[in-house]
Amino acid sequence: MIKHLLFDLDGTLLPIDLEFFMKHYIHALAVHFPNIPEKKFGAHLMASTMAMAKSLDPKLTNEEVFWTDFTERIGISRSELEPTFQRFYDHDFPKLKKHLTPTDTPRLVLDYALREGFSVTLATNPLFPLQAIVERLAWINCHEIPFRLITALEDMHFCKPNREYYQEIIDRLDLNPQECMMIGNDMEEDLVASYLGMKTCLITDHLISRGEIQVKPDFQCSLEELPLIIKEISSR
Repeated sequence: MIKHLLFDLDGTLLPIDLEFFMKHYIHALAVHFPNIPEKKFGAHLMASTMAMAKSLDPKLTNEEVFWTDFTERIGISRSELEPTFQRFYDHDFPKLKKHLTPTDTPRLVLDYALREGFSVTLATNPLFPLQAIVERLAWINCHEIPFRLITALEDMHFCKPNREYYQEIIDRLDLNPQECMMIGNDMEEDLVASYLGMKTCLITDHLISRGEIQVKPDFQCSLEELPLIIKEISSR
């Protein structure tokens, strides 16, 4: 019996192409570092992000991995960089909302899941700080949803598609994976949850498939159709 729904954010609840979003994100952030060519800055940022994604050290948060790697690449201390990043997230990051098409569907889906008695967790790839994740939730009017957990840069130790990421969620919330369903648009990053015993639902609106995984989802639908599947599993 499914009791817990885990939702991906980018491309699932948030109707946006992540590659397109990252292009504008890097451009907006690079403006704050005028002494570094944007292309070089973006390359360093993405390399440090990849270092986070590959890290399997349970003693280091994603935040710690990022700052260690990024400061070495860019040659500027964390104490000098953090205030600049904070100003960006306070003032410029919210402006990226202009690249998003307004929609009520994510809030309707989450409200329906809660009414049906499911707990909801935001299982977004924890590559961003909590502030940026909550801001993006606000773009779809979901920032006040009572998520049991929002996986963020500051306190997670693993990233998708590592199985350890899902195990950390299971351990932190004391979940039975057989009572969970992971809902996401990325076959490699989201369907890997099935290896731990979770059911999976593939959202097709902004489907990502690299051909690197052979796992089939238990369910497949658009986000708008998801309440039908939630209704089906709640009646079992």
